[in-house]
Amino acid sequence: MILLNDKTRFFFLVFVCLLLTNISVAQNSLAIRSDLIRPTSSETKIQPNDSFVTYPYNKKRIRLVTAANIIGYGGALVGLNAIWYAKYPRSGFHFFNDDNEWLQMDKVGHVYSAYTESRATMELWRWAGLSGKKSIWIGGLSGVAYQSIIEVLDGFSSQYGFSPGDFAANIIGSASFISQQLAWNDEKIQLKFSFHRKNYGSAELDNRADQLYGNAEIQRFIKDYNGQSYWLSANIKSFFPDTKLPRWLNISIGYGAEGMFGGTKNIGYDDNGNVIFDRQDIKRYRQWYLSPDVDFTKIATNKKAVKVLLFVLNSFKFPAPTLEYSNGSFKGHWIVF
Repeated sequence: MILLNDKTRFFFLVFVCLLLTNISVAQNSLAIRSDLIRPTSSETKIQPNDSFVTYPYNKKRIRLVTAANIIGYGGALVGLNAIWYAKYPRSGFHFFNDDNEWLQMDKVGHVYSAYTESRATMELWRWAGLSGKKSIWIGGLSGVAYQSIIEVLDGFSSQYGFSPGDFAANIIGSASFISQQLAWNDEKIQLKFSFHRKNYGSAELDNRADQLYGNAEIQRFIKDYNGQSYWLSANIKSFFPDTKLPRWLNISIGYGAEGMFGGTKNIGYDDNGNVIFDRQDIKRYRQWYLSPDVDFTKIATNKKAVKVLLFVLNSFKFPAPTLEYSNGSFKGHWIVF
């Protein structure tokens, strides 16, 4: 169900951008306050990634973070309703099984989205002064909650349906964040994203891609599964503290897929059910990657604005030489985005 995939990406992009904007505002505020008052050792706690400082409980900041979440989430839902839900009639609650679509790239996207939303929201609550575990649980569960409410709304829309697979992926995303924070107070294994715009090489395929994914760069970034990759990026020094390797060096395993010009088959239909695109000759296949990466949060700096920038950058895979396994063989790339 193409529109369902587009919708969740749209919500994720809008909501996380709003959250990251508020993190930036929070960190700038923190920089101003720290110039006025130097916290004592009992008031602050440097996290293992040395990127954020937790301050005592602050009611004003709690209200600010609460408002930021309400505005961010509410604004994203208003946008969703105007662009998607308002176009179709409501229905009784129903399910839709899309587990076999897009070679599961959309499911991995749900895992990443919930994880990233949890990560961004927790840092806001941590800045507001919630205790370590409270910020982890409230921030961590926010990811699965924000994504899963959309699944419920889908269940009442005639065009969509509640997807158990998406719901499970949302839980996995938040759980991967919460479990690491509770165990290590850090993320030794991070979920990351990369994208490159595909050149499909023929007018027919380019037109089909425009129909499915849009033509603008931001549309392709959100929708085009053929150009997306998702990564598990592990920090080497976190697991092997005695190594002489740089503390920012990661090793990452990636997943992608290509050859997709439809949810399950490379066939397209018009509104009357007539076939208007049939390229079942194009193979749909999975790709697995192995590549070095950078943990930007392990780069030392005292500049709070730089720390915020590094926090944001750490959501994305650093372009690097990569070994790919697909179609039963290995091949190397000098740079993979």
